[in-house]
Amino acid sequence: MRETLAPNASPPREAAGSRAAYPRHVPITTRWADNDVYGHVNNVVYYAFFDTAVNGLLVEAGALDIARSPVIGLVVETGCRYHAPLAFPDRVTAGVRVARIGRSSVRYEIGLFRGDADAASAEGFFVHVYVDRATRRPVPLPEPLRSVLEGWTRPASP
Repeated sequence: MRETLAPNASPPREAAGSRAAYPRHVPITTRWADNDVYGHVNNVVYYAFFDTAVNGLLVEAGALDIARSPVIGLVVETGCRYHAPLAFPDRVTAGVRVARIGRSSVRYEIGLFRGDADAASAEGFFVHVYVDRATRRPVPLPEPLRSVLEGWTRPASP
């Protein structure tokens, strides 16, 4: 039997994911300037946290040289669900996993965790399409990159 919602009703909200759902973790430092006039981290900063976590891990793994890699990832899709606010001077940990690896694309999923909390304050994703740096045309994922990404693969929580 299919459940129907009352007019103007929202579907049930998904529960926040846990740290254990993310195989890699990166500490993020919040800054005074990250807070907006409402006293919490502004939504655009969450996307900067996502970029910082994923690209930092790629550099650390030797899979990305920002200045010289012949293949680079371009973001083609993003999204974020907010569960609880973050604010300066919170300590934040970004959990990173790879949800899907394609021929030339990767879907990264990121959870942002406040302090020692096990439940994510926010969960987002972005899709990189990997392209030739000069032509900006899609290319197959280089094997060293694919190998790194496979180590970060973990299915999303149900």
